[in-house]
Formats: sequence, C-alpha cells, structure tokens
Amino acid sequence: APATQGFALATHDLRALDSAAQHKTQDETQYEAVERLAGEEALAPFDLSSGPLIRGRLVQLSETEHILLVTQHHIVSDGWSTGVLLHEIGTLYRAFSQGLADPLPALAFQYVDYAAWQRQWLQGETLQTQVDFWRQHLSGAPALLELPTDHRRPPLRSYAGGRVSL
Repeated sequence: APATQGFALATHDLRALDSAAQHKTQDETQYEAVERLAGEEALAPFDLSSGPLIRGRLVQLSETEHILLVTQHHIVSDGWSTGVLLHEIGTLYRAFSQGLADPLPALAFQYVDYAAWQRQWLQGETLQTQVDFWRQHLSGAPALLELPTDHRRPPLRSYAGGRVSL
C-alpha cells in the first residue's frame, strides 16, 4: 500500500462484556470476543493489488487494558524483520504511554529509496545481462513443481489457505 495510506487500525470496545467466564450465561466473554476477532482477522484476505498488507485491531478491555492484534501478509516481511517491527511497536508503546516522544532514530533511507536506486541501476546493458543470465539459468525448469501432497488437489487452484492449531 502507498505510504500515504497509513496503517489500517480498527478499534473495538469490549468494556461492556464480562471479563470472567464464571459470570457467563449466553453472552460472550472478553476473552472469547478477542479470540473471535483474532480468528476473523487471520481469515480475512489481503488484496495484493491495493493493500493494505498490514492491519491492526486495537481491542479495549478496560480503561487501562488494551490488546493490539496485528495481521500482515507474509510478503510484508520475513521472520527477522517481523521481530524488529514488534520490538519497535513495543518501544513506541512504552514511550507514548509515558508521554514521551518517539524514541526511534530517524531512518537514513527507506525501502522506496533502494527501489529507486535499483530501478536506475537496472537499465540498459545491466538489465539485459541480468535477463540473459536468468533465462539461461532457468531454461528447462518445470513450469510447475510437482510435489507429493497429503491429498488430491482440486483441478482449479483457489490459493485458499487454512489454519492448524498446534
């Protein structure tokens, strides 16, 4: 998503729900509501063409207790980068909750700067050399890698995923 789009953050106020399962009748507890929201978020698809590819839900349980759910498409970052992102969210939260300014250092460059540099570099003879290398290197590669699977796949691929809790 373009940088101007920002981070999609939905808010949910669960203060009216009972926090303890012992008081449960037909009503959903806060824990169950958070679990339901997390499940909905995990199953919501991403639109790779228009984004956003990362979104959040801020769930308010009481005046002083909140839960931040963050969901991102796996194309956004690798495991190491996700760790950096979570660390920075924690750093910002600690600072802002104490009324302090943003403690993170300004970035020397953004990914868009690298992409612009690469686009400028990857032209003319440099581009043709790269294209020739990869065409030669990948010639004869199968169009689709056939791997053994646990069950038959449908004739039309849907790319629908699933979730398994361990």
